Amino acid sequence: MINPQTLTLTPFTSLLFPSIHAPKSLFHSQSLAISTKPICKIRYTRSLIGPSFVAKASTTAAVPDDITDVLGDVGIFTATGEPVKFKDLWDQKEGMAVVALLRHFGCFCCWELAEALKESKGRFDSAGVKLIAVGVGTPNKARLLAERLPFPLDCLYADPERKAYNVLGLYYGLGRTFFNPASAKVFSRMEAVKKAMKNYTIKATPDDRSGVLQQGGMFVFKGNQLLYARKDEGTGDHAPLDDIFDICCKAPTV
Repeated sequence: MINPQTLTLTPFTSLLFPSIHAPKSLFHSQSLAISTKPICKIRYTRSLIGPSFVAKASTTAAVPDDITDVLGDVGIFTATGEPVKFKDLWDQKEGMAVVALLRHFGCFCCWELAEALKESKGRFDSAGVKLIAVGVGTPNKARLLAERLPFPLDCLYADPERKAYNVLGLYYGLGRTFFNPASAKVFSRMEAVKKAMKNYTIKATPDDRSGVLQQGGMFVFKGNQLLYARKDEGTGDHAPLDDIFDICCKAPTV
């Protein structure tokens, strides 16, 4: 097992504290079905990622029935520093929302994802879908990304204690962050990364350096129903936004 204390301090590894412990999740790691495959509660006739699947059941394991209720009570912050709960971010009856959980505000891969979200915001808005981006770090770190990328403040939220990440059971750890094979995907998108990093600053990195070991994920909600869930296997392993848009457009209208 790799000990963070023995790592050579480079500009990359120096983001780590000497002692880092994984956070506790509300659910057992085997009980929460969040994977790189979609978890849906609507019926599809063709595959979005992998084989055809049917709604209301996970393709891998059971999703806790109350996951949206539990997540709804999680408190985070707007980028301007105001406390807010997840259930207040979109209409819990009929509203459609795409929630992108970034790794942290100082992650260059997250700047790339934020740039892609910003560029896609127009078509999501036209479809009546609210885009929500959450990152690890304090609101002042979120504002650095918002001001320098730039990114719309009203779509950006801060989760300094990683509460939502813990509830959703997103991956955390040194291996996932630096050594997971899925992280190699980012090398196929280097032009997009370079574009997003034009005004990048490492100052957006959380003061609590343990936050740099957090991985993100992507979720789609229709009201208080979870339609899709995907957790990033490694750094930069993001869900394709075209697939996410397709899911939103195929969600049934009640």
